[in-house]
Amino acid sequence: MKTPPPLHLAGYQGGTSILTGALTHLARRLDDSSVGTPHLLTDVTAIGQSAASLFDSVERGERQIGYMASGYLSARVPELAVLDLPFSVQDRAAALAALDGHAGELLRDAVARQSGFQVLAFWDNGFRHISNAVRPLRSPADCQGLVIRTLDSELYRQSLGALGFKAITTDVKELVRVVQDGTVQAQENPLTNLLAFDLWKHHPHVSMSGHFFGVLLLVCPRTWHAQLSTAQRAELQAAVDEATAVQRKSAAAQDDSALQRLRALGVQVLGPEAMDLPALREATAAVRETYLQSLPAELVQAYLHADAREPAVP
Repeated sequence: MKTPPPLHLAGYQGGTSILTGALTHLARRLDDSSVGTPHLLTDVTAIGQSAASLFDSVERGERQIGYMASGYLSARVPELAVLDLPFSVQDRAAALAALDGHAGELLRDAVARQSGFQVLAFWDNGFRHISNAVRPLRSPADCQGLVIRTLDSELYRQSLGALGFKAITTDVKELVRVVQDGTVQAQENPLTNLLAFDLWKHHPHVSMSGHFFGVLLLVCPRTWHAQLSTAQRAELQAAVDEATAVQRKSAAAQDDSALQRLRALGVQVLGPEAMDLPALREATAAVRETYLQSLPAELVQAYLHADAREPAVP
């Protein structure tokens, strides 16, 4: 019997991450499969590589499977901006259901047309919230002048700038350093990352803004995927679907446990009820409207289920 080729999977978070857990589950599920022999590197930053280099290696076919926040690719695939419109998603289950349906089909096609990636699944990266070292953030006035770290997305930077922040981008491998040394006073991430990267030790204030609902793309090289046989693609997708179910269940559960843990550690957490969310939404309305005008109406309708120009107030 022919030996299956190597199957390289990689991520960019540590051992406690739900993304690492899901990628590990996928690697185990593919063990002894016809797709390939799994070789898993859970965190490329631990060996000095950047998250951006991981994405490049997958697209070039040097690695076969990895994950990436959708915002990293939106400059090349503008349709992905629908996932990152500020204050647009309040219901994670509805968002994920849309991605499992027509919205996901449209986005998979857009990514395939405009990049070398094939999207295998959409993973739940949680609602993103803001932590900082200076003061409680309740309204745009509180955000004025603070330097905030975010990922490499123009939409993210514009949205945070509209709130009053000075938004800068760093790779994931630089996140802890810029928080520790005070290069930034604030950062935005899912709550689980405040624990995974020990950011809570430097940021005693957390505001539950939920300004973005993070979506991760589980991707592989499009050319590699096309070369798989029908049976191999079916075997791969079955494993991906199982890992995706595990990942999403863990993401929802860890949001709740992370909040409890942060409070137990003494972090001052402002819930939505203690914040001026209408003012935060209004501050980002122009950014949101600009991007909406550029997005296909069919995609907006499929993902947001209604006219996204009038977001519901939770």
